[in-house]
Amino acid sequence: MKILILGAARSGTQAARLLRRHHHQVTLTDRQALAEKQQLQAEGITVYDQGHPDFLAQQDWDLVVKNPGIPYHTPFVQALMQRNARIVNEIEVASWFAPQFRYGAVTGTNGKTTTTSLLAHLLRQKWPSSCAAGNIGVPLSEIVMERGDQPTAVALEVAAFQLVALQQFHPEVSVCLNLTPDHLDYFGSLDAYYDAKMLVWKNQRGDDWFLRNLDDPQIVARTQQLPCRAVTFSLERSADLEVAGRQVRLWGQPLFETSDLKLVGRHNLQNAMCAAAMAFKMGVEPDRIRQGIREFGGVEHRIEFVADIDGVRYYNDSKGTNVDATCTALKAFDQPVILLAGGYDKKTGFEGLRPYLNRIACMIVYGQTRWQLKELMPQAIVVETMAQALDQARQIARPGDVVLLSPVCASWDQFDDYEQRGRLFKQQVLSWKSGQ
Repeated sequence: MKILILGAARSGTQAARLLRRHHHQVTLTDRQALAEKQQLQAEGITVYDQGHPDFLAQQDWDLVVKNPGIPYHTPFVQALMQRNARIVNEIEVASWFAPQFRYGAVTGTNGKTTTTSLLAHLLRQKWPSSCAAGNIGVPLSEIVMERGDQPTAVALEVAAFQLVALQQFHPEVSVCLNLTPDHLDYFGSLDAYYDAKMLVWKNQRGDDWFLRNLDDPQIVARTQQLPCRAVTFSLERSADLEVAGRQVRLWGQPLFETSDLKLVGRHNLQNAMCAAAMAFKMGVEPDRIRQGIREFGGVEHRIEFVADIDGVRYYNDSKGTNVDATCTALKAFDQPVILLAGGYDKKTGFEGLRPYLNRIACMIVYGQTRWQLKELMPQAIVVETMAQALDQARQIARPGDVVLLSPVCASWDQFDDYEQRGRLFKQQVLSWKSGQ
């Protein structure tokens, strides 16, 4: 086949390599200069970087593999669509070459990465070669090239803009954890975004499971008729998968004790319930599930416990780059916290924090948005940098307090990304710990 890969990044280059390995004619194009250009060309892949040449959109391709981050409304993609190009994504392509892979697919607005990571951890309790892939950062193509001919259980995180380009991909168990407004710039409307999330179950069949969240009315409304078995779950009411006393149970069978879970917050209990039920469906026994729950320490930069110093607990939630994420982090704690917030201004506003201000004992604000955040909470302490905010927090914190970095903002005013921000936060805290 004659195939165009639109957008490189890690997933595009791995998809190109996988397709070339199977003797297809592959052209890769990206807006950025590609450091791997010469290596890719040596592997037989045609590469156009530093822009998408118009003539590529005027050719007939047997297949276009589009990076999910490139919107369909861009002129280049529109030109391909006018020529009736078959457009898929890297996950779809990779799944064609791994007939022995089995998938648990996780989508939703929030909680995907934690649930996917925990599911992979639980699967490894029985099959050590199990892995996490997809939107979590590891291209499925990469896993397929490593062991596509071997039976492998995969925990797959799938974002909405990946779901719209899946055609045949078939998970044996899937979940949409929740639905809240997001990505309207990409989908154009809330309904389009929510409907895209529901595509996670479109290829499932009678014996497959879709975990149906009874606590989310948007999900309930969109899952009245399913092509597979609906397994209900709830934190608040009776369901197939539920919290009964101190246990999480599936149809009455205990999967784990709530006290086994190290992660804080009700939202993480829901994530763990779903991961446990998905692992059970894929063949992991309850005793192994419970052991895996006990061992799981969480996902880096997601309400990640860093250290206890002089009775003060420090948590890194650098992934909290929007109001919803920070509100979730605030709800995870039993007492008001010392919140470190600020960063790059995405122009989304902060009014959504107002109902949760009573969960903030003190807010220390920094970065580009510091004055906007101070308007929201006038008693907030204003500093320039995150490091200064952390120093200030240490001075005022007393035993029993929680210091939480959950910035509500992107990191790009002072850092390369949220990961660098989170790592520097942890380094500063741990340097105090080592100096005790």
